[in-house]
Amino acid sequence: MSNILVIARLTVAEAVRRRIVWVLAGLTMISVALTTWGVERLVSLARAGGTSDLEIYVGVSQVLILVAFMFSFVLAMTAAFLGAPAIAADLESGVAHAMLARPIRRADLVVGRWLGLVVVVVLYAAGSGLLEVTAVSFVSGYAPPQPILAIAFLSAQAVVLLTLSIVLSTRLPAIAAGAICVVAFGLGWMAGVFAGIGRFFDAGPLVSVAEGSRWLLPTDGLWRGAIFGLEPPAVVLVAVGRGGPAAQANPFFVATMPPGAFIAWSAVWVAIVLAIAVVSLTRRDL
Repeated sequence: MSNILVIARLTVAEAVRRRIVWVLAGLTMISVALTTWGVERLVSLARAGGTSDLEIYVGVSQVLILVAFMFSFVLAMTAAFLGAPAIAADLESGVAHAMLARPIRRADLVVGRWLGLVVVVVLYAAGSGLLEVTAVSFVSGYAPPQPILAIAFLSAQAVVLLTLSIVLSTRLPAIAAGAICVVAFGLGWMAGVFAGIGRFFDAGPLVSVAEGSRWLLPTDGLWRGAIFGLEPPAVVLVAVGRGGPAAQANPFFVATMPPGAFIAWSAVWVAIVLAIAVVSLTRRDL
């Protein structure tokens, strides 16, 4: 266990030393400043035009969901391209050979790298998410119903992609592993869109395949949880009452939080894939 914690600490320190953390922080500040300015202009113009506060809050909630969607892709790419070289770069540079020649197990290397990067990704997600919500709330007067829940689901989504990229990095070059993760993330989101539209058209087989893909890669299901945390209850009531099945076809709307069984499976999925990464590196010739 001590080896794992040491490797995790070195991984975090390496991310700081390579200025990855500072680059992410800088880009976040720019993104938050721009989106906050946009929301402030939107709210000011709407109030000047006589729009009611309720309508403004609904509009701001939708903007926040779109910002979260953009942020989910940023998090996905961050997780993918942090995790992709985690093992592959060590193998290519010979660092892994030097580390594993000491009394450090290959499992310690995999889990330590994973744990350190999880800390980086989760802290980045939490800090950026809270900053965005706080800034938007300050200029608009609107705060989402469950921002912590939304940030937790976005963080979980990033951890899933990070874990997938690490298992791929035990066998593939870093660029290939990162590219596969990003494409898989996009396909997972598209599968969720097909599920919603298929449900509207009563296309049973399409819905079954699309829903099944969420269990193979839980990212889209976790994204739905983030939407639920940002969505005002009034929007859910109105959309379900007026839109019915058509509302479910909207990729930026959910009526309910992901079921507990799916959330539990997401945690199990991460554990299984991480175990596969350990076995993969253990059986690889260095």
